[in-house]
Amino acid sequence: MRISKERGFSNPPSQSGGQEWRPSDQFLDLFAPIQRHTHRVPHWQQGSVYCFVTWRLADSLPRDKLDRWNEDRAAWIRSHPEPWDAETEIEYHAQFSRALDEWLDAGEGSCVLRDATLSRLLADALLHFDGVRYVMDAFVIMPNHVHVLFRLLAPYRLESVVKSWKGFTAREVNQCLGRRGRLWQADYWDRLIRNESHWLKCREYIQENPLKARLSRNEYVLFAMERGFSNPRG
Repeated sequence: MRISKERGFSNPPSQSGGQEWRPSDQFLDLFAPIQRHTHRVPHWQQGSVYCFVTWRLADSLPRDKLDRWNEDRAAWIRSHPEPWDAETEIEYHAQFSRALDEWLDAGEGSCVLRDATLSRLLADALLHFDGVRYVMDAFVIMPNHVHVLFRLLAPYRLESVVKSWKGFTAREVNQCLGRRGRLWQADYWDRLIRNESHWLKCREYIQENPLKARLSRNEYVLFAMERGFSNPRG
Protein backbone atom coordinates (compact mmCIF):
# COMPACT_ATOMS: atom_id res chain seq x y z
CA MET A 1 0.00 0.00 0.00
CA ARG A 2 1.10 3.57 -0.60
CA ILE A 3 0.01 6.98 0.56
CA SER A 4 1.14 10.36 -0.68
CA LYS A 5 4.82 10.63 0.32
CA GLU A 6 4.78 14.43 0.25
CA ARG A 7 2.93 14.23 3.58
CA GLY A 8 5.57 12.00 5.15
CA PHE A 9 3.44 8.88 5.25
CA SER A 10 5.13 5.51 5.46
CA ASN A 11 4.28 2.50 3.32
CA PRO A 12 2.25 -0.01 5.41
CA PRO A 13 2.89 -3.69 4.69
CA SER A 14 0.80 -5.33 1.99
CA GLN A 15 -2.29 -7.21 3.12
CA SER A 16 -2.16 -9.46 0.07
CA GLY A 17 0.78 -11.57 1.26
CA GLY A 18 2.81 -10.49 -1.77
CA GLN A 19 0.43 -12.08 -4.26
CA GLU A 20 -0.86 -10.15 -7.24
CA TRP A 21 -4.16 -8.50 -6.35
CA ARG A 22 -7.20 -9.18 -8.53
CA PRO A 23 -10.68 -7.65 -8.22
CA SER A 24 -12.97 -10.19 -6.61
CA ASP A 25 -16.66 -10.78 -7.04
CA GLN A 26 -17.41 -8.33 -4.23
CA PHE A 27 -19.69 -6.12 -6.28
CA LEU A 28 -23.38 -5.32 -6.02
CA ASP A 29 -25.72 -8.23 -6.72
CA LEU A 30 -29.09 -6.80 -7.76
CA PHE A 31 -30.78 -10.10 -6.92
CA ALA A 32 -29.39 -10.46 -3.39
CA PRO A 33 -30.81 -8.82 -0.22
CA ILE A 34 -29.72 -5.25 0.46
CA GLN A 35 -29.61 -3.67 3.91
CA ARG A 36 -31.08 -0.18 3.90
CA HIS A 37 -30.55 2.63 6.38
CA THR A 38 -31.99 6.12 6.06
CA HIS A 39 -30.95 9.30 7.80
CA ARG A 40 -31.43 12.34 5.58
CA VAL A 41 -30.63 10.31 2.50
CA PRO A 42 -30.91 6.52 1.90
CA HIS A 43 -27.84 4.31 2.44
CA TRP A 44 -27.27 0.79 1.17
CA GLN A 45 -25.08 -2.07 2.34
CA GLN A 46 -24.70 -5.59 0.96
CA GLY A 47 -22.18 -7.63 2.92
CA SER A 48 -18.61 -6.76 1.92
CA VAL A 49 -19.49 -5.16 -1.41
CA TYR A 50 -17.26 -2.23 -2.39
CA CYS A 51 -18.75 1.17 -1.63
CA PHE A 52 -17.81 4.71 -2.57
CA VAL A 53 -18.57 7.30 0.11
CA THR A 54 -18.35 11.10 0.04
CA TRP A 55 -18.84 13.62 2.80
CA ARG A 56 -18.00 17.29 3.11
CA LEU A 57 -17.35 20.07 5.59
CA ALA A 58 -20.51 21.68 6.96
CA ASP A 59 -19.67 25.09 5.49
CA SER A 60 -18.60 23.87 2.04
CA LEU A 61 -21.89 24.58 0.21
CA PRO A 62 -24.31 27.53 0.48
CA ARG A 63 -27.58 26.46 2.10
CA ASP A 64 -29.88 27.79 -0.63
CA LYS A 65 -27.94 26.03 -3.36
CA LEU A 66 -27.85 22.75 -1.41
CA ASP A 67 -31.58 22.93 -0.62
CA ARG A 68 -32.45 23.27 -4.30
CA TRP A 69 -30.14 20.39 -5.16
CA ASN A 70 -31.74 18.17 -2.51
CA GLU A 71 -35.27 19.00 -3.70
CA ASP A 72 -34.44 18.25 -7.34
CA ARG A 73 -32.62 15.06 -6.39
CA ALA A 74 -35.47 13.81 -4.19
CA ALA A 75 -37.99 14.37 -6.99
CA TRP A 76 -35.78 12.54 -9.49
CA ILE A 77 -35.26 9.57 -7.13
CA ARG A 78 -39.00 9.25 -6.56
CA SER A 79 -39.46 8.77 -10.28
CA HIS A 80 -36.42 6.45 -10.59
CA PRO A 81 -36.67 3.85 -7.76
CA GLU A 82 -33.54 1.86 -7.01
CA PRO A 83 -31.86 -0.45 -7.83
CA TRP A 84 -30.70 1.37 -10.96
CA ASP A 85 -29.28 -0.09 -14.12
CA ALA A 86 -26.08 1.37 -15.59
CA GLU A 87 -27.94 3.80 -17.88
CA THR A 88 -30.03 5.22 -15.03
CA GLU A 89 -26.98 5.64 -12.82
CA ILE A 90 -25.20 7.53 -15.60
CA GLU A 91 -28.20 9.86 -15.86
CA TYR A 92 -28.19 10.40 -12.08
CA HIS A 93 -24.52 11.32 -11.98
CA ALA A 94 -24.85 13.60 -15.01
CA GLN A 95 -27.66 15.57 -13.33
CA PHE A 96 -26.59 15.56 -9.69
CA SER A 97 -23.13 14.21 -8.89
CA ARG A 98 -21.39 16.36 -11.48
CA ALA A 99 -22.96 19.58 -10.18
CA LEU A 100 -22.15 18.72 -6.58
CA ASP A 101 -18.56 17.81 -7.43
CA GLU A 102 -18.06 21.07 -9.29
CA TRP A 103 -19.38 23.08 -6.32
CA LEU A 104 -17.11 21.25 -3.89
CA ASP A 105 -14.07 21.54 -6.14
CA ALA A 106 -14.64 25.30 -6.36
CA GLY A 107 -13.26 25.39 -2.81
CA GLU A 108 -16.01 27.24 -0.96
CA GLY A 109 -16.07 27.45 2.82
CA SER A 110 -13.24 27.33 5.35
CA CYS A 111 -11.42 24.44 3.58
CA VAL A 112 -9.65 23.54 6.83
CA LEU A 113 -8.47 20.23 5.39
CA ARG A 114 -5.99 22.16 3.28
CA ASP A 115 -3.91 22.25 6.46
CA ALA A 116 -1.43 19.34 6.31
CA THR A 117 -1.72 18.58 10.04
CA LEU A 118 -5.50 18.24 9.86
CA SER A 119 -5.54 16.19 6.67
CA ARG A 120 -2.89 13.89 8.16
CA LEU A 121 -5.12 13.42 11.21
CA LEU A 122 -8.02 12.41 8.98
CA ALA A 123 -5.86 10.06 6.90
CA ASP A 124 -4.62 8.32 10.05
CA ALA A 125 -8.23 7.87 11.20
CA LEU A 126 -9.30 6.37 7.86
CA LEU A 127 -6.47 3.83 8.02
CA HIS A 128 -6.69 3.05 11.74
CA PHE A 129 -9.10 0.09 11.44
CA ASP A 130 -8.01 -0.98 7.96
CA GLY A 131 -8.14 -4.78 7.88
CA VAL A 132 -10.26 -4.90 11.05
CA ARG A 133 -13.54 -3.13 10.31
CA TYR A 134 -12.99 -2.59 6.59
CA VAL A 135 -10.47 -2.99 3.78
CA MET A 136 -9.39 0.41 2.51
CA ASP A 137 -8.90 0.63 -1.25
CA ALA A 138 -8.41 4.34 -1.99
CA PHE A 139 -9.25 7.78 -0.68
CA VAL A 140 -8.56 11.42 -1.33
CA ILE A 141 -8.80 14.19 1.25
CA MET A 142 -9.63 17.46 -0.49
CA PRO A 143 -9.70 20.89 1.22
CA ASN A 144 -13.45 20.69 1.94
CA HIS A 145 -14.55 17.10 1.27
CA VAL A 146 -13.48 13.45 1.30
CA HIS A 147 -13.96 10.52 -1.13
CA VAL A 148 -13.39 6.97 0.18
CA LEU A 149 -13.52 3.61 -1.65
CA PHE A 150 -13.51 0.55 0.64
CA ARG A 151 -15.10 -2.78 1.62
CA LEU A 152 -16.74 -3.36 4.97
CA LEU A 153 -15.90 -6.45 7.01
CA ALA A 154 -18.57 -8.36 8.94
CA PRO A 155 -20.24 -7.54 11.26
CA TYR A 156 -19.62 -3.80 10.79
CA ARG A 157 -22.22 -1.57 9.19
CA LEU A 158 -21.70 1.39 6.90
CA GLU A 159 -23.45 3.94 9.09
CA SER A 160 -21.44 2.99 12.20
CA VAL A 161 -18.09 3.11 10.38
CA VAL A 162 -18.77 6.49 8.77
CA LYS A 163 -20.15 7.84 12.06
CA SER A 164 -16.94 6.73 13.79
CA TRP A 165 -14.75 8.46 11.19
CA LYS A 166 -16.72 11.68 11.30
CA GLY A 167 -17.22 11.78 15.06
CA PHE A 168 -13.59 11.14 16.01
CA THR A 169 -12.12 13.51 13.42
CA ALA A 170 -14.61 16.28 14.23
CA ARG A 171 -13.52 16.25 17.87
CA GLU A 172 -9.82 16.11 16.99
CA VAL A 173 -9.94 18.79 14.29
CA ASN A 174 -12.00 21.15 16.44
CA GLN A 175 -9.56 20.67 19.28
CA CYS A 176 -6.64 21.51 16.97
CA LEU A 177 -8.47 24.62 15.77
CA GLY A 178 -9.52 25.62 19.28
CA ARG A 179 -13.19 25.80 18.37
CA ARG A 180 -16.54 24.05 18.85
CA GLY A 181 -19.49 23.32 16.63
CA ARG A 182 -20.27 21.17 13.64
CA LEU A 183 -17.34 20.28 11.40
CA TRP A 184 -18.97 17.86 8.93
CA GLN A 185 -22.24 17.84 7.06
CA ALA A 186 -24.99 15.95 8.90
CA ASP A 187 -25.06 13.05 6.40
CA TYR A 188 -22.99 11.53 3.60
CA TRP A 189 -23.45 10.14 0.09
CA ASP A 190 -22.68 6.54 -0.80
CA ARG A 191 -22.90 4.20 -3.77
CA LEU A 192 -22.43 0.42 -3.91
CA ILE A 193 -20.02 -0.64 -6.65
CA ARG A 194 -21.78 -2.77 -9.24
CA ASN A 195 -18.87 -4.21 -11.29
CA GLU A 196 -15.16 -3.96 -12.05
CA SER A 197 -15.64 -1.13 -14.54
CA HIS A 198 -17.51 0.92 -11.93
CA TRP A 199 -14.78 0.19 -9.38
CA LEU A 200 -12.08 1.36 -11.80
CA LYS A 201 -13.97 4.57 -12.55
CA CYS A 202 -14.20 5.35 -8.84
CA ARG A 203 -10.48 4.80 -8.39
CA GLU A 204 -9.76 7.01 -11.40
CA TYR A 205 -12.06 9.68 -10.04
CA ILE A 206 -10.24 9.67 -6.70
CA GLN A 207 -6.89 9.94 -8.44
CA GLU A 208 -7.95 12.75 -10.77
CA ASN A 209 -9.97 14.83 -8.30
CA PRO A 210 -7.00 16.96 -7.15
CA LEU A 211 -6.06 17.59 -10.78
CA LYS A 212 -9.56 18.72 -11.72
CA ALA A 213 -9.61 21.05 -8.72
CA ARG A 214 -6.13 22.32 -9.68
CA LEU A 215 -4.67 21.68 -6.27
CA SER A 216 -0.98 21.76 -5.50
CA ARG A 217 0.61 18.70 -3.88
CA ASN A 218 0.47 20.14 -0.38
CA GLU A 219 -3.31 20.76 -0.52
CA TYR A 220 -4.58 17.18 -0.52
CA VAL A 221 -3.82 13.62 0.58
CA LEU A 222 -4.15 10.71 -1.85
CA PHE A 223 -4.04 7.06 -0.81
CA ALA A 224 -4.40 3.94 -2.92
CA MET A 225 -3.43 0.30 -2.81
CA GLU A 226 -0.50 -0.49 -5.11
CA ARG A 227 -2.50 -1.81 -8.06
CA GLY A 228 -1.05 0.14 -10.92
CA PHE A 229 -2.53 3.32 -9.48
CA SER A 230 -0.07 6.20 -9.66
CA ASN A 231 0.05 9.59 -7.98
CA PRO A 232 -1.49 12.48 -9.89
CA ARG A 233 0.86 14.89 -11.55
CA GLY A 234 1.88 17.84 -9.44
